[in-house]
Amino acid sequence: MKHDIFITETAPAPGFPFSALVGNPELRQALLLAAVDPGIGGVLISGPRGTAKSTAARALADLLPGAPFVSLPLAASVEQLVGTLNLEDVLRDGQVRLAPGMVARAHGGVLYVDEVNLLPDALVDALLDVAASGVNTVERDGLSHQHAARFVLVGTMNPEEGELRPQLLDRFGLLVNLGNPDTPELRQAIVRARLAFDMDPQAVVQQQAAAQEALVTRLQAARTALARLDWPDAVLAHATALALQAGVDGVRGDLVLLRAARAHAALQGHDQVGVADVDAVAELALAHRRQVSAQTLAQPPAASAPAAHTPPTGNTNGATSPTPEGDWGALDPLPEGMAARLPTGGLVAKKA
Repeated sequence: MKHDIFITETAPAPGFPFSALVGNPELRQALLLAAVDPGIGGVLISGPRGTAKSTAARALADLLPGAPFVSLPLAASVEQLVGTLNLEDVLRDGQVRLAPGMVARAHGGVLYVDEVNLLPDALVDALLDVAASGVNTVERDGLSHQHAARFVLVGTMNPEEGELRPQLLDRFGLLVNLGNPDTPELRQAIVRARLAFDMDPQAVVQQQAAAQEALVTRLQAARTALARLDWPDAVLAHATALALQAGVDGVRGDLVLLRAARAHAALQGHDQVGVADVDAVAELALAHRRQVSAQTLAQPPAASAPAAHTPPTGNTNGATSPTPEGDWGALDPLPEGMAARLPTGGLVAKKA
């Protein structure tokens, strides 16, 4: 007897709406800024477990219609990230074909990296290069291929599991330091919002539909207006003054600060970038660079290598050489005399 098997496809579960996020206004602002101008260099979210880092990143992708959301696993290789060239095709028909990596699949969307501080440095370096330039270059055996790769990079980390090297930390455009909810009212509001979504996701999505649509329209308008905005001399001077005051190394902080200020002005519907826009994003752009600089300045000067510890040696008059400090203790060792001992047995020679 023949049985027909019907396979029904279920619609993917809706994600938590960005407009329904409670608390952490600096996180929401940083993600929106990066969505307006991915050239800012991405957002690094540092915070303890359970502070909605991944939820916020996924919610951002829903504000970009048709945008992919690509998650980079910890076990990924550089080839899986940036792609590779198919040499068999070159040998067969002379055509260079790209086997696309994750940066190609994330083009126009969000590339999410959880626990970025646990990734190999080479992988993070390649990822940040593409995020900042918007162009991915794949090279193999003397062949080279380039393609556009503009995406919003969102990295997360838990400081308890290890820090990101200062050189890589500086490469991230914006940093958000999250803490645990510090008031009962805020904690209760976050829990209520999450429980409501878990009980009836569709109802929450419908409730937030108008607010979500307003955010989508606002983002699109800001992206369109971005190229028309410029930085007056007063704004440039203010940004560089803040960077100097923070003691950051190089000028990457200045550039990120100005780009973030321009994205902020576009989101606010301003006709030009103002000093207030710079002040609104200064902490996001300079906090991690100020920390790197402060750590560098606080380090004591390198001490000379300590002399090797050698045991004291006696000289001809029984004195000992000076003992270096170390495992020998604070007091000089005292010499031990060697007393002659008479034989206790055996033959004794007679006197002549």
